[in-house]
Amino acid sequence: MTEPHSLPIGGRADTCPFAPTAELYDAQKDDELRRVKVPSPLLGEFDAVVVSRYDDVKSVLADDRLRMGGAMPYQAGNLLSYDGAEHTRLRRMLTGSFTTKRARELRPSIERVVASALDAVAEEGPGADLVRVFCAPIPTLVICELLGVPYTDREEFQRRTAAALDFDVSREVQMEKAAEMEAYMAGLVARHKEAPGDNVLGRVVRDFGDQLSDSELAGIGNMLLIAGHETIASTLSASIALLLQHPDQLEIVRDDPSATDGAVEELLRYTAPATILPRQASGPIRVRGQEIREGERVVASVLAANRDVASPDRSQDQEPQEEADADTDLDRLDVRRPPRRHLTFGFGPHQCLGQQLARMELRVALPALFTRFPTLRTAVPHEKLDYRTNALVFGVNSLPVTW
Repeated sequence: MTEPHSLPIGGRADTCPFAPTAELYDAQKDDELRRVKVPSPLLGEFDAVVVSRYDDVKSVLADDRLRMGGAMPYQAGNLLSYDGAEHTRLRRMLTGSFTTKRARELRPSIERVVASALDAVAEEGPGADLVRVFCAPIPTLVICELLGVPYTDREEFQRRTAAALDFDVSREVQMEKAAEMEAYMAGLVARHKEAPGDNVLGRVVRDFGDQLSDSELAGIGNMLLIAGHETIASTLSASIALLLQHPDQLEIVRDDPSATDGAVEELLRYTAPATILPRQASGPIRVRGQEIREGERVVASVLAANRDVASPDRSQDQEPQEEADADTDLDRLDVRRPPRRHLTFGFGPHQCLGQQLARMELRVALPALFTRFPTLRTAVPHEKLDYRTNALVFGVNSLPVTW
């Protein structure tokens, strides 16, 4: 392996926040795996083996010898803190609440939430920050439905969520706000224990409450909040910013309902908002015939893997020539691209539990926004937008728009 280079935790290029850094493209071309130094807001700088080819990323994400729990700070009830049988046990308690069928059932509620957010944008008027009045409130209110947050608590819940997930404040303030949210979740669990609601948290309390501690139940609530809020809000903001820079692609999303599902998949592939979360080898493993030693950390770049033209993992519906024609330029946004599998939701045991819900929120919110405001555009030059390129989840800090 080569001498360690430095790789930002977001893995994004300085010149284009949607593109992988050159280091990741270079690593794709190398036959030899690379070791890198990765600065992390959670773990400090650490050494890791980087993988960025599609097949390599898919392989390591599926390998149960690469442990998520050993590479991240432990949080009771958070699926990212568990591996193996314990992870499987906890995940099975939640799987039934995040099926495609359940996401379809939630569509009317999502449509109401989106309509309310659109009204808030209109009331705010030109200059409105879409992150604050559109992208953030939508997943927060959907999560309220999933957790069974009482309507009387929802305004305060939104305020508390925004404070707990504000990474621009000091670490001390973050910890204080996180403690407030944990206390609220503990109280919500207690309410469900008295009268379990017909929602995700209520069902877990009713069906599995005797198998879980109160801290695990509250941790599940916080995990759903953070995963369901931060990733979807960030993907919404990034997708909107990207489409506003590609008006021809935006027009398709706005005007062609038949293109919506494919457009969402292309936006997910292209933006790949989750950072390169590390995993740790519980024993020696081999990738491309090269050894990764026990205890070494591995970072897998989904952002780069999604643009690997050498990947054979394309839709089974495509003819070979169609595949070749469609996939020669994966750095180009094409919302009509023939269906192509991506790894934005991960792969293997830690694949995103809420991916169908995320898809549904994007399918509803994006066409609705551009239909309601057909002349929408950024209120500042695109190059002035403030992107979170090295945060735990990629997105836009602020997205002022006019119309």
